[in-house]
Amino acid sequence: MAEICMQVVVSGRVQGVWFRRFTQEHALAGGVTGWVRNLADGRVEAMLCGDERAVRHVETWLSRGPDMARVDRMDTQEVSLRAFEGFEIREDEGH
Repeated sequence: MAEICMQVVVSGRVQGVWFRRFTQEHALAGGVTGWVRNLADGRVEAMLCGDERAVRHVETWLSRGPDMARVDRMDTQEVSLRAFEGFEIREDEGH
C-alpha cells in the first residue's frame, strides 16, 4: 500500500483530556510517524505519516478520541510525504 502524510486538526473538548498521548499511543502501535500538538485556540493538530492503511486507522481513532474527549469536528488534508523518526508530542503552539 502507498505511503501518505495527513495533517489532522481536531476541534471540540480535546485539550486536557490526554488527547495527545492517546494520539501518540495509537500512532506508535500502527507504525505511524509524525507529531501532535495543542493549538492556542483549543484544537489539536497532528501530522500522521506512513502506510496509508495505518494512517487511516489512526485517523479513525482520532475521530472518536479518548474517553474524556468530545470530538466536534475533524479536518484532514493529505500533504506531501515527509520523513519523521518516531512520533512525538510537540510543545503547544506559541510556546
